[in-house]
Amino acid sequence: MKRRSFLFTQIALSLLILSTHAKEVSWAMELTSPNFMNQGEIPAKYTCDGADISPALTWSDVPEKTKSFALIVDDPDAPDPANPRMTWVHWVLYNIPAEAVSLPEGATAKDLPKGTLEGLNDWKRTGYGGPCPPIGKHRYFHKLYALDTVLPDLGHPTKAKLEKAMKSHVLFKAELIGLYQRR
Repeated sequence: MKRRSFLFTQIALSLLILSTHAKEVSWAMELTSPNFMNQGEIPAKYTCDGADISPALTWSDVPEKTKSFALIVDDPDAPDPANPRMTWVHWVLYNIPAEAVSLPEGATAKDLPKGTLEGLNDWKRTGYGGPCPPIGKHRYFHKLYALDTVLPDLGHPTKAKLEKAMKSHVLFKAELIGLYQRR
């Protein structure tokens, strides 16, 4: 009898844990771009070989309790995809308002939704810096985080500082991966 009670308790606890976890990941927030498909080639227009402007980004199916968004665009294949040694950061945004559903093509500070703050990319400046891989085909991860808070003004944080600040506030993360190789 004790064994059945113990087994029942274990099953009930497991189901409770699974249902709690399911609530955390029940959203299927999606990040897309009209300029390239997920795992597709990023057009040269959005790179150092073109106009070096940001692609348009749109998102949908946002978690209900979202208070703001953060966006990080980075390249984990630097400098060489055959021997990556670092992740190069191309764009850092945070406190994108919860009502926002997109960023326009060629977004500059004045084009960002009101309240959006910028962090530093690895060129040590704010704003978008497009793909410019020195060798090989690189992957560019566009990561949108739905947060349960509006973060304090962090100044112009690095990716690491922003990730630390939002660590316990991420409701969901959506990714869009683009590929680029210089010709």
